[in-house]
Amino acid sequence: MTKSKPANKTPNSEFTSSQQGSRRRFMQQAGAISGFMIVPASVLGGENRLAPSDRLNIAAVGAGGKGRSDIQSVAHENIYAVCDIDDGRLAETLQQEFAAPFREKTKTYRDYREMLDKEPEIDAVLISTPDHMHAPIAMHAMSLGKHVFVQKPLCHTVTECRVLAQAARDNNVVTQMGNQGHAEEGARIINEWVASGALGTVREVHCWTNRPVWPQGIGRPGGESLIPDHIGWDLWLGAARFRPYVERAYHPFNWRGWLDFGTGVVGDMGAHIIDHPYWALDLGLPTKISASSSRFGSELETFPIASKIHFEFPAKGDRPAVKMTWYDGGLLPERPAGLENGRQMGDNDGGVLIVGDKNTLMHGVYGRNPQLIPQSRHDSMAAPAKTLARSPGIYQEWIDAIKDRSKHTTSAFDYSGRLTETMLLGNIATIRASEHKVLDYNGNTMRFTNDEGANAWLHKEYRPGFGIS
Repeated sequence: MTKSKPANKTPNSEFTSSQQGSRRRFMQQAGAISGFMIVPASVLGGENRLAPSDRLNIAAVGAGGKGRSDIQSVAHENIYAVCDIDDGRLAETLQQEFAAPFREKTKTYRDYREMLDKEPEIDAVLISTPDHMHAPIAMHAMSLGKHVFVQKPLCHTVTECRVLAQAARDNNVVTQMGNQGHAEEGARIINEWVASGALGTVREVHCWTNRPVWPQGIGRPGGESLIPDHIGWDLWLGAARFRPYVERAYHPFNWRGWLDFGTGVVGDMGAHIIDHPYWALDLGLPTKISASSSRFGSELETFPIASKIHFEFPAKGDRPAVKMTWYDGGLLPERPAGLENGRQMGDNDGGVLIVGDKNTLMHGVYGRNPQLIPQSRHDSMAAPAKTLARSPGIYQEWIDAIKDRSKHTTSAFDYSGRLTETMLLGNIATIRASEHKVLDYNGNTMRFTNDEGANAWLHKEYRPGFGIS
């Protein structure tokens, strides 16, 4: 196992250890009551400024790719520590212009376990790693009372979704999944169109994406490459079964298509696409799932190039049962009758059709540009009333809710866990498509009732030292 990079011992705040201890006690007390005191901006000498004592000590696990932009999005707080198995990507992030205020102070690690166990002053943790490590890192952090922000998809397995949601409740921490479109204006407009009754009764939803844009449907590469000194390969593998390092086969980007590390296209984009009808229609968990696809990679190691997944959600309250179909790899739903000839469905990244018996609502990825179709119909109708509170953004929701426990996040693990579970059930149906079954799923017991082989995919084994218990 590659040794952890020694921690940077440079102090990361203006406070002495006794002051930091007092600060932590205050933060803990603040979490137990509903309010967190903020020094008024007039006292600080500027709008939207926080005194140093009000800034959260945030640690990041994963500094490259999406991890870099995650760090940038919360850099107005105190970036206390940064962890990455790749020293080069970590160094590149610290050289970015936005990192100038903290690059000389932040503590750096390779091993998230060492960082979390050695740094009690951490208040909250960003997790931006390959999917297979989301749950182990989040569970470790929450067990220490840290608030967590986990990039989408929340988990690698269905069992992890349940375990993380329960751990968040047990540890009374603020959680958020990083599906940024959930906090944007379009998401609220979609909810408001559905709630307004303008669509009528909805029984049908179609979701699609242009992904994958990474290799899938391939077999494992042969041979192995020399592990560069700047990469901790054993730490990158983490919970996954050992395999040799092959340059650029998995790290830093192509891991998404591999079953051991990623969740394929549905895992990557479902949280940006399925999310919106799922939220607006309060779909909950499906009871029936089936799928078809192109071929998997040899020995079922990579997801297929294209798939089509059917979900059936039971009636709830006044809403009837809903059928939702997912398409990827270039597959698309049939064009709705009202869509103008030559007009693109959704946008270049994908989209959604929410089909009602009065009108159909179409939108792009992240909930962008929701419109009734055809355009003439949209133009003739008044926009729905703004009934939902607007969001300050997916990151700021999380920060605000940590500082003021009367506030809440909208993609907390209770919600994002169910959304991710639904997405992962779709992957299991694709894996089991050769059995020619419609899988019956009991969400109460978290079991498929007609396919024991499918139940084996609800959980996984973990390498020692990287589990979730």
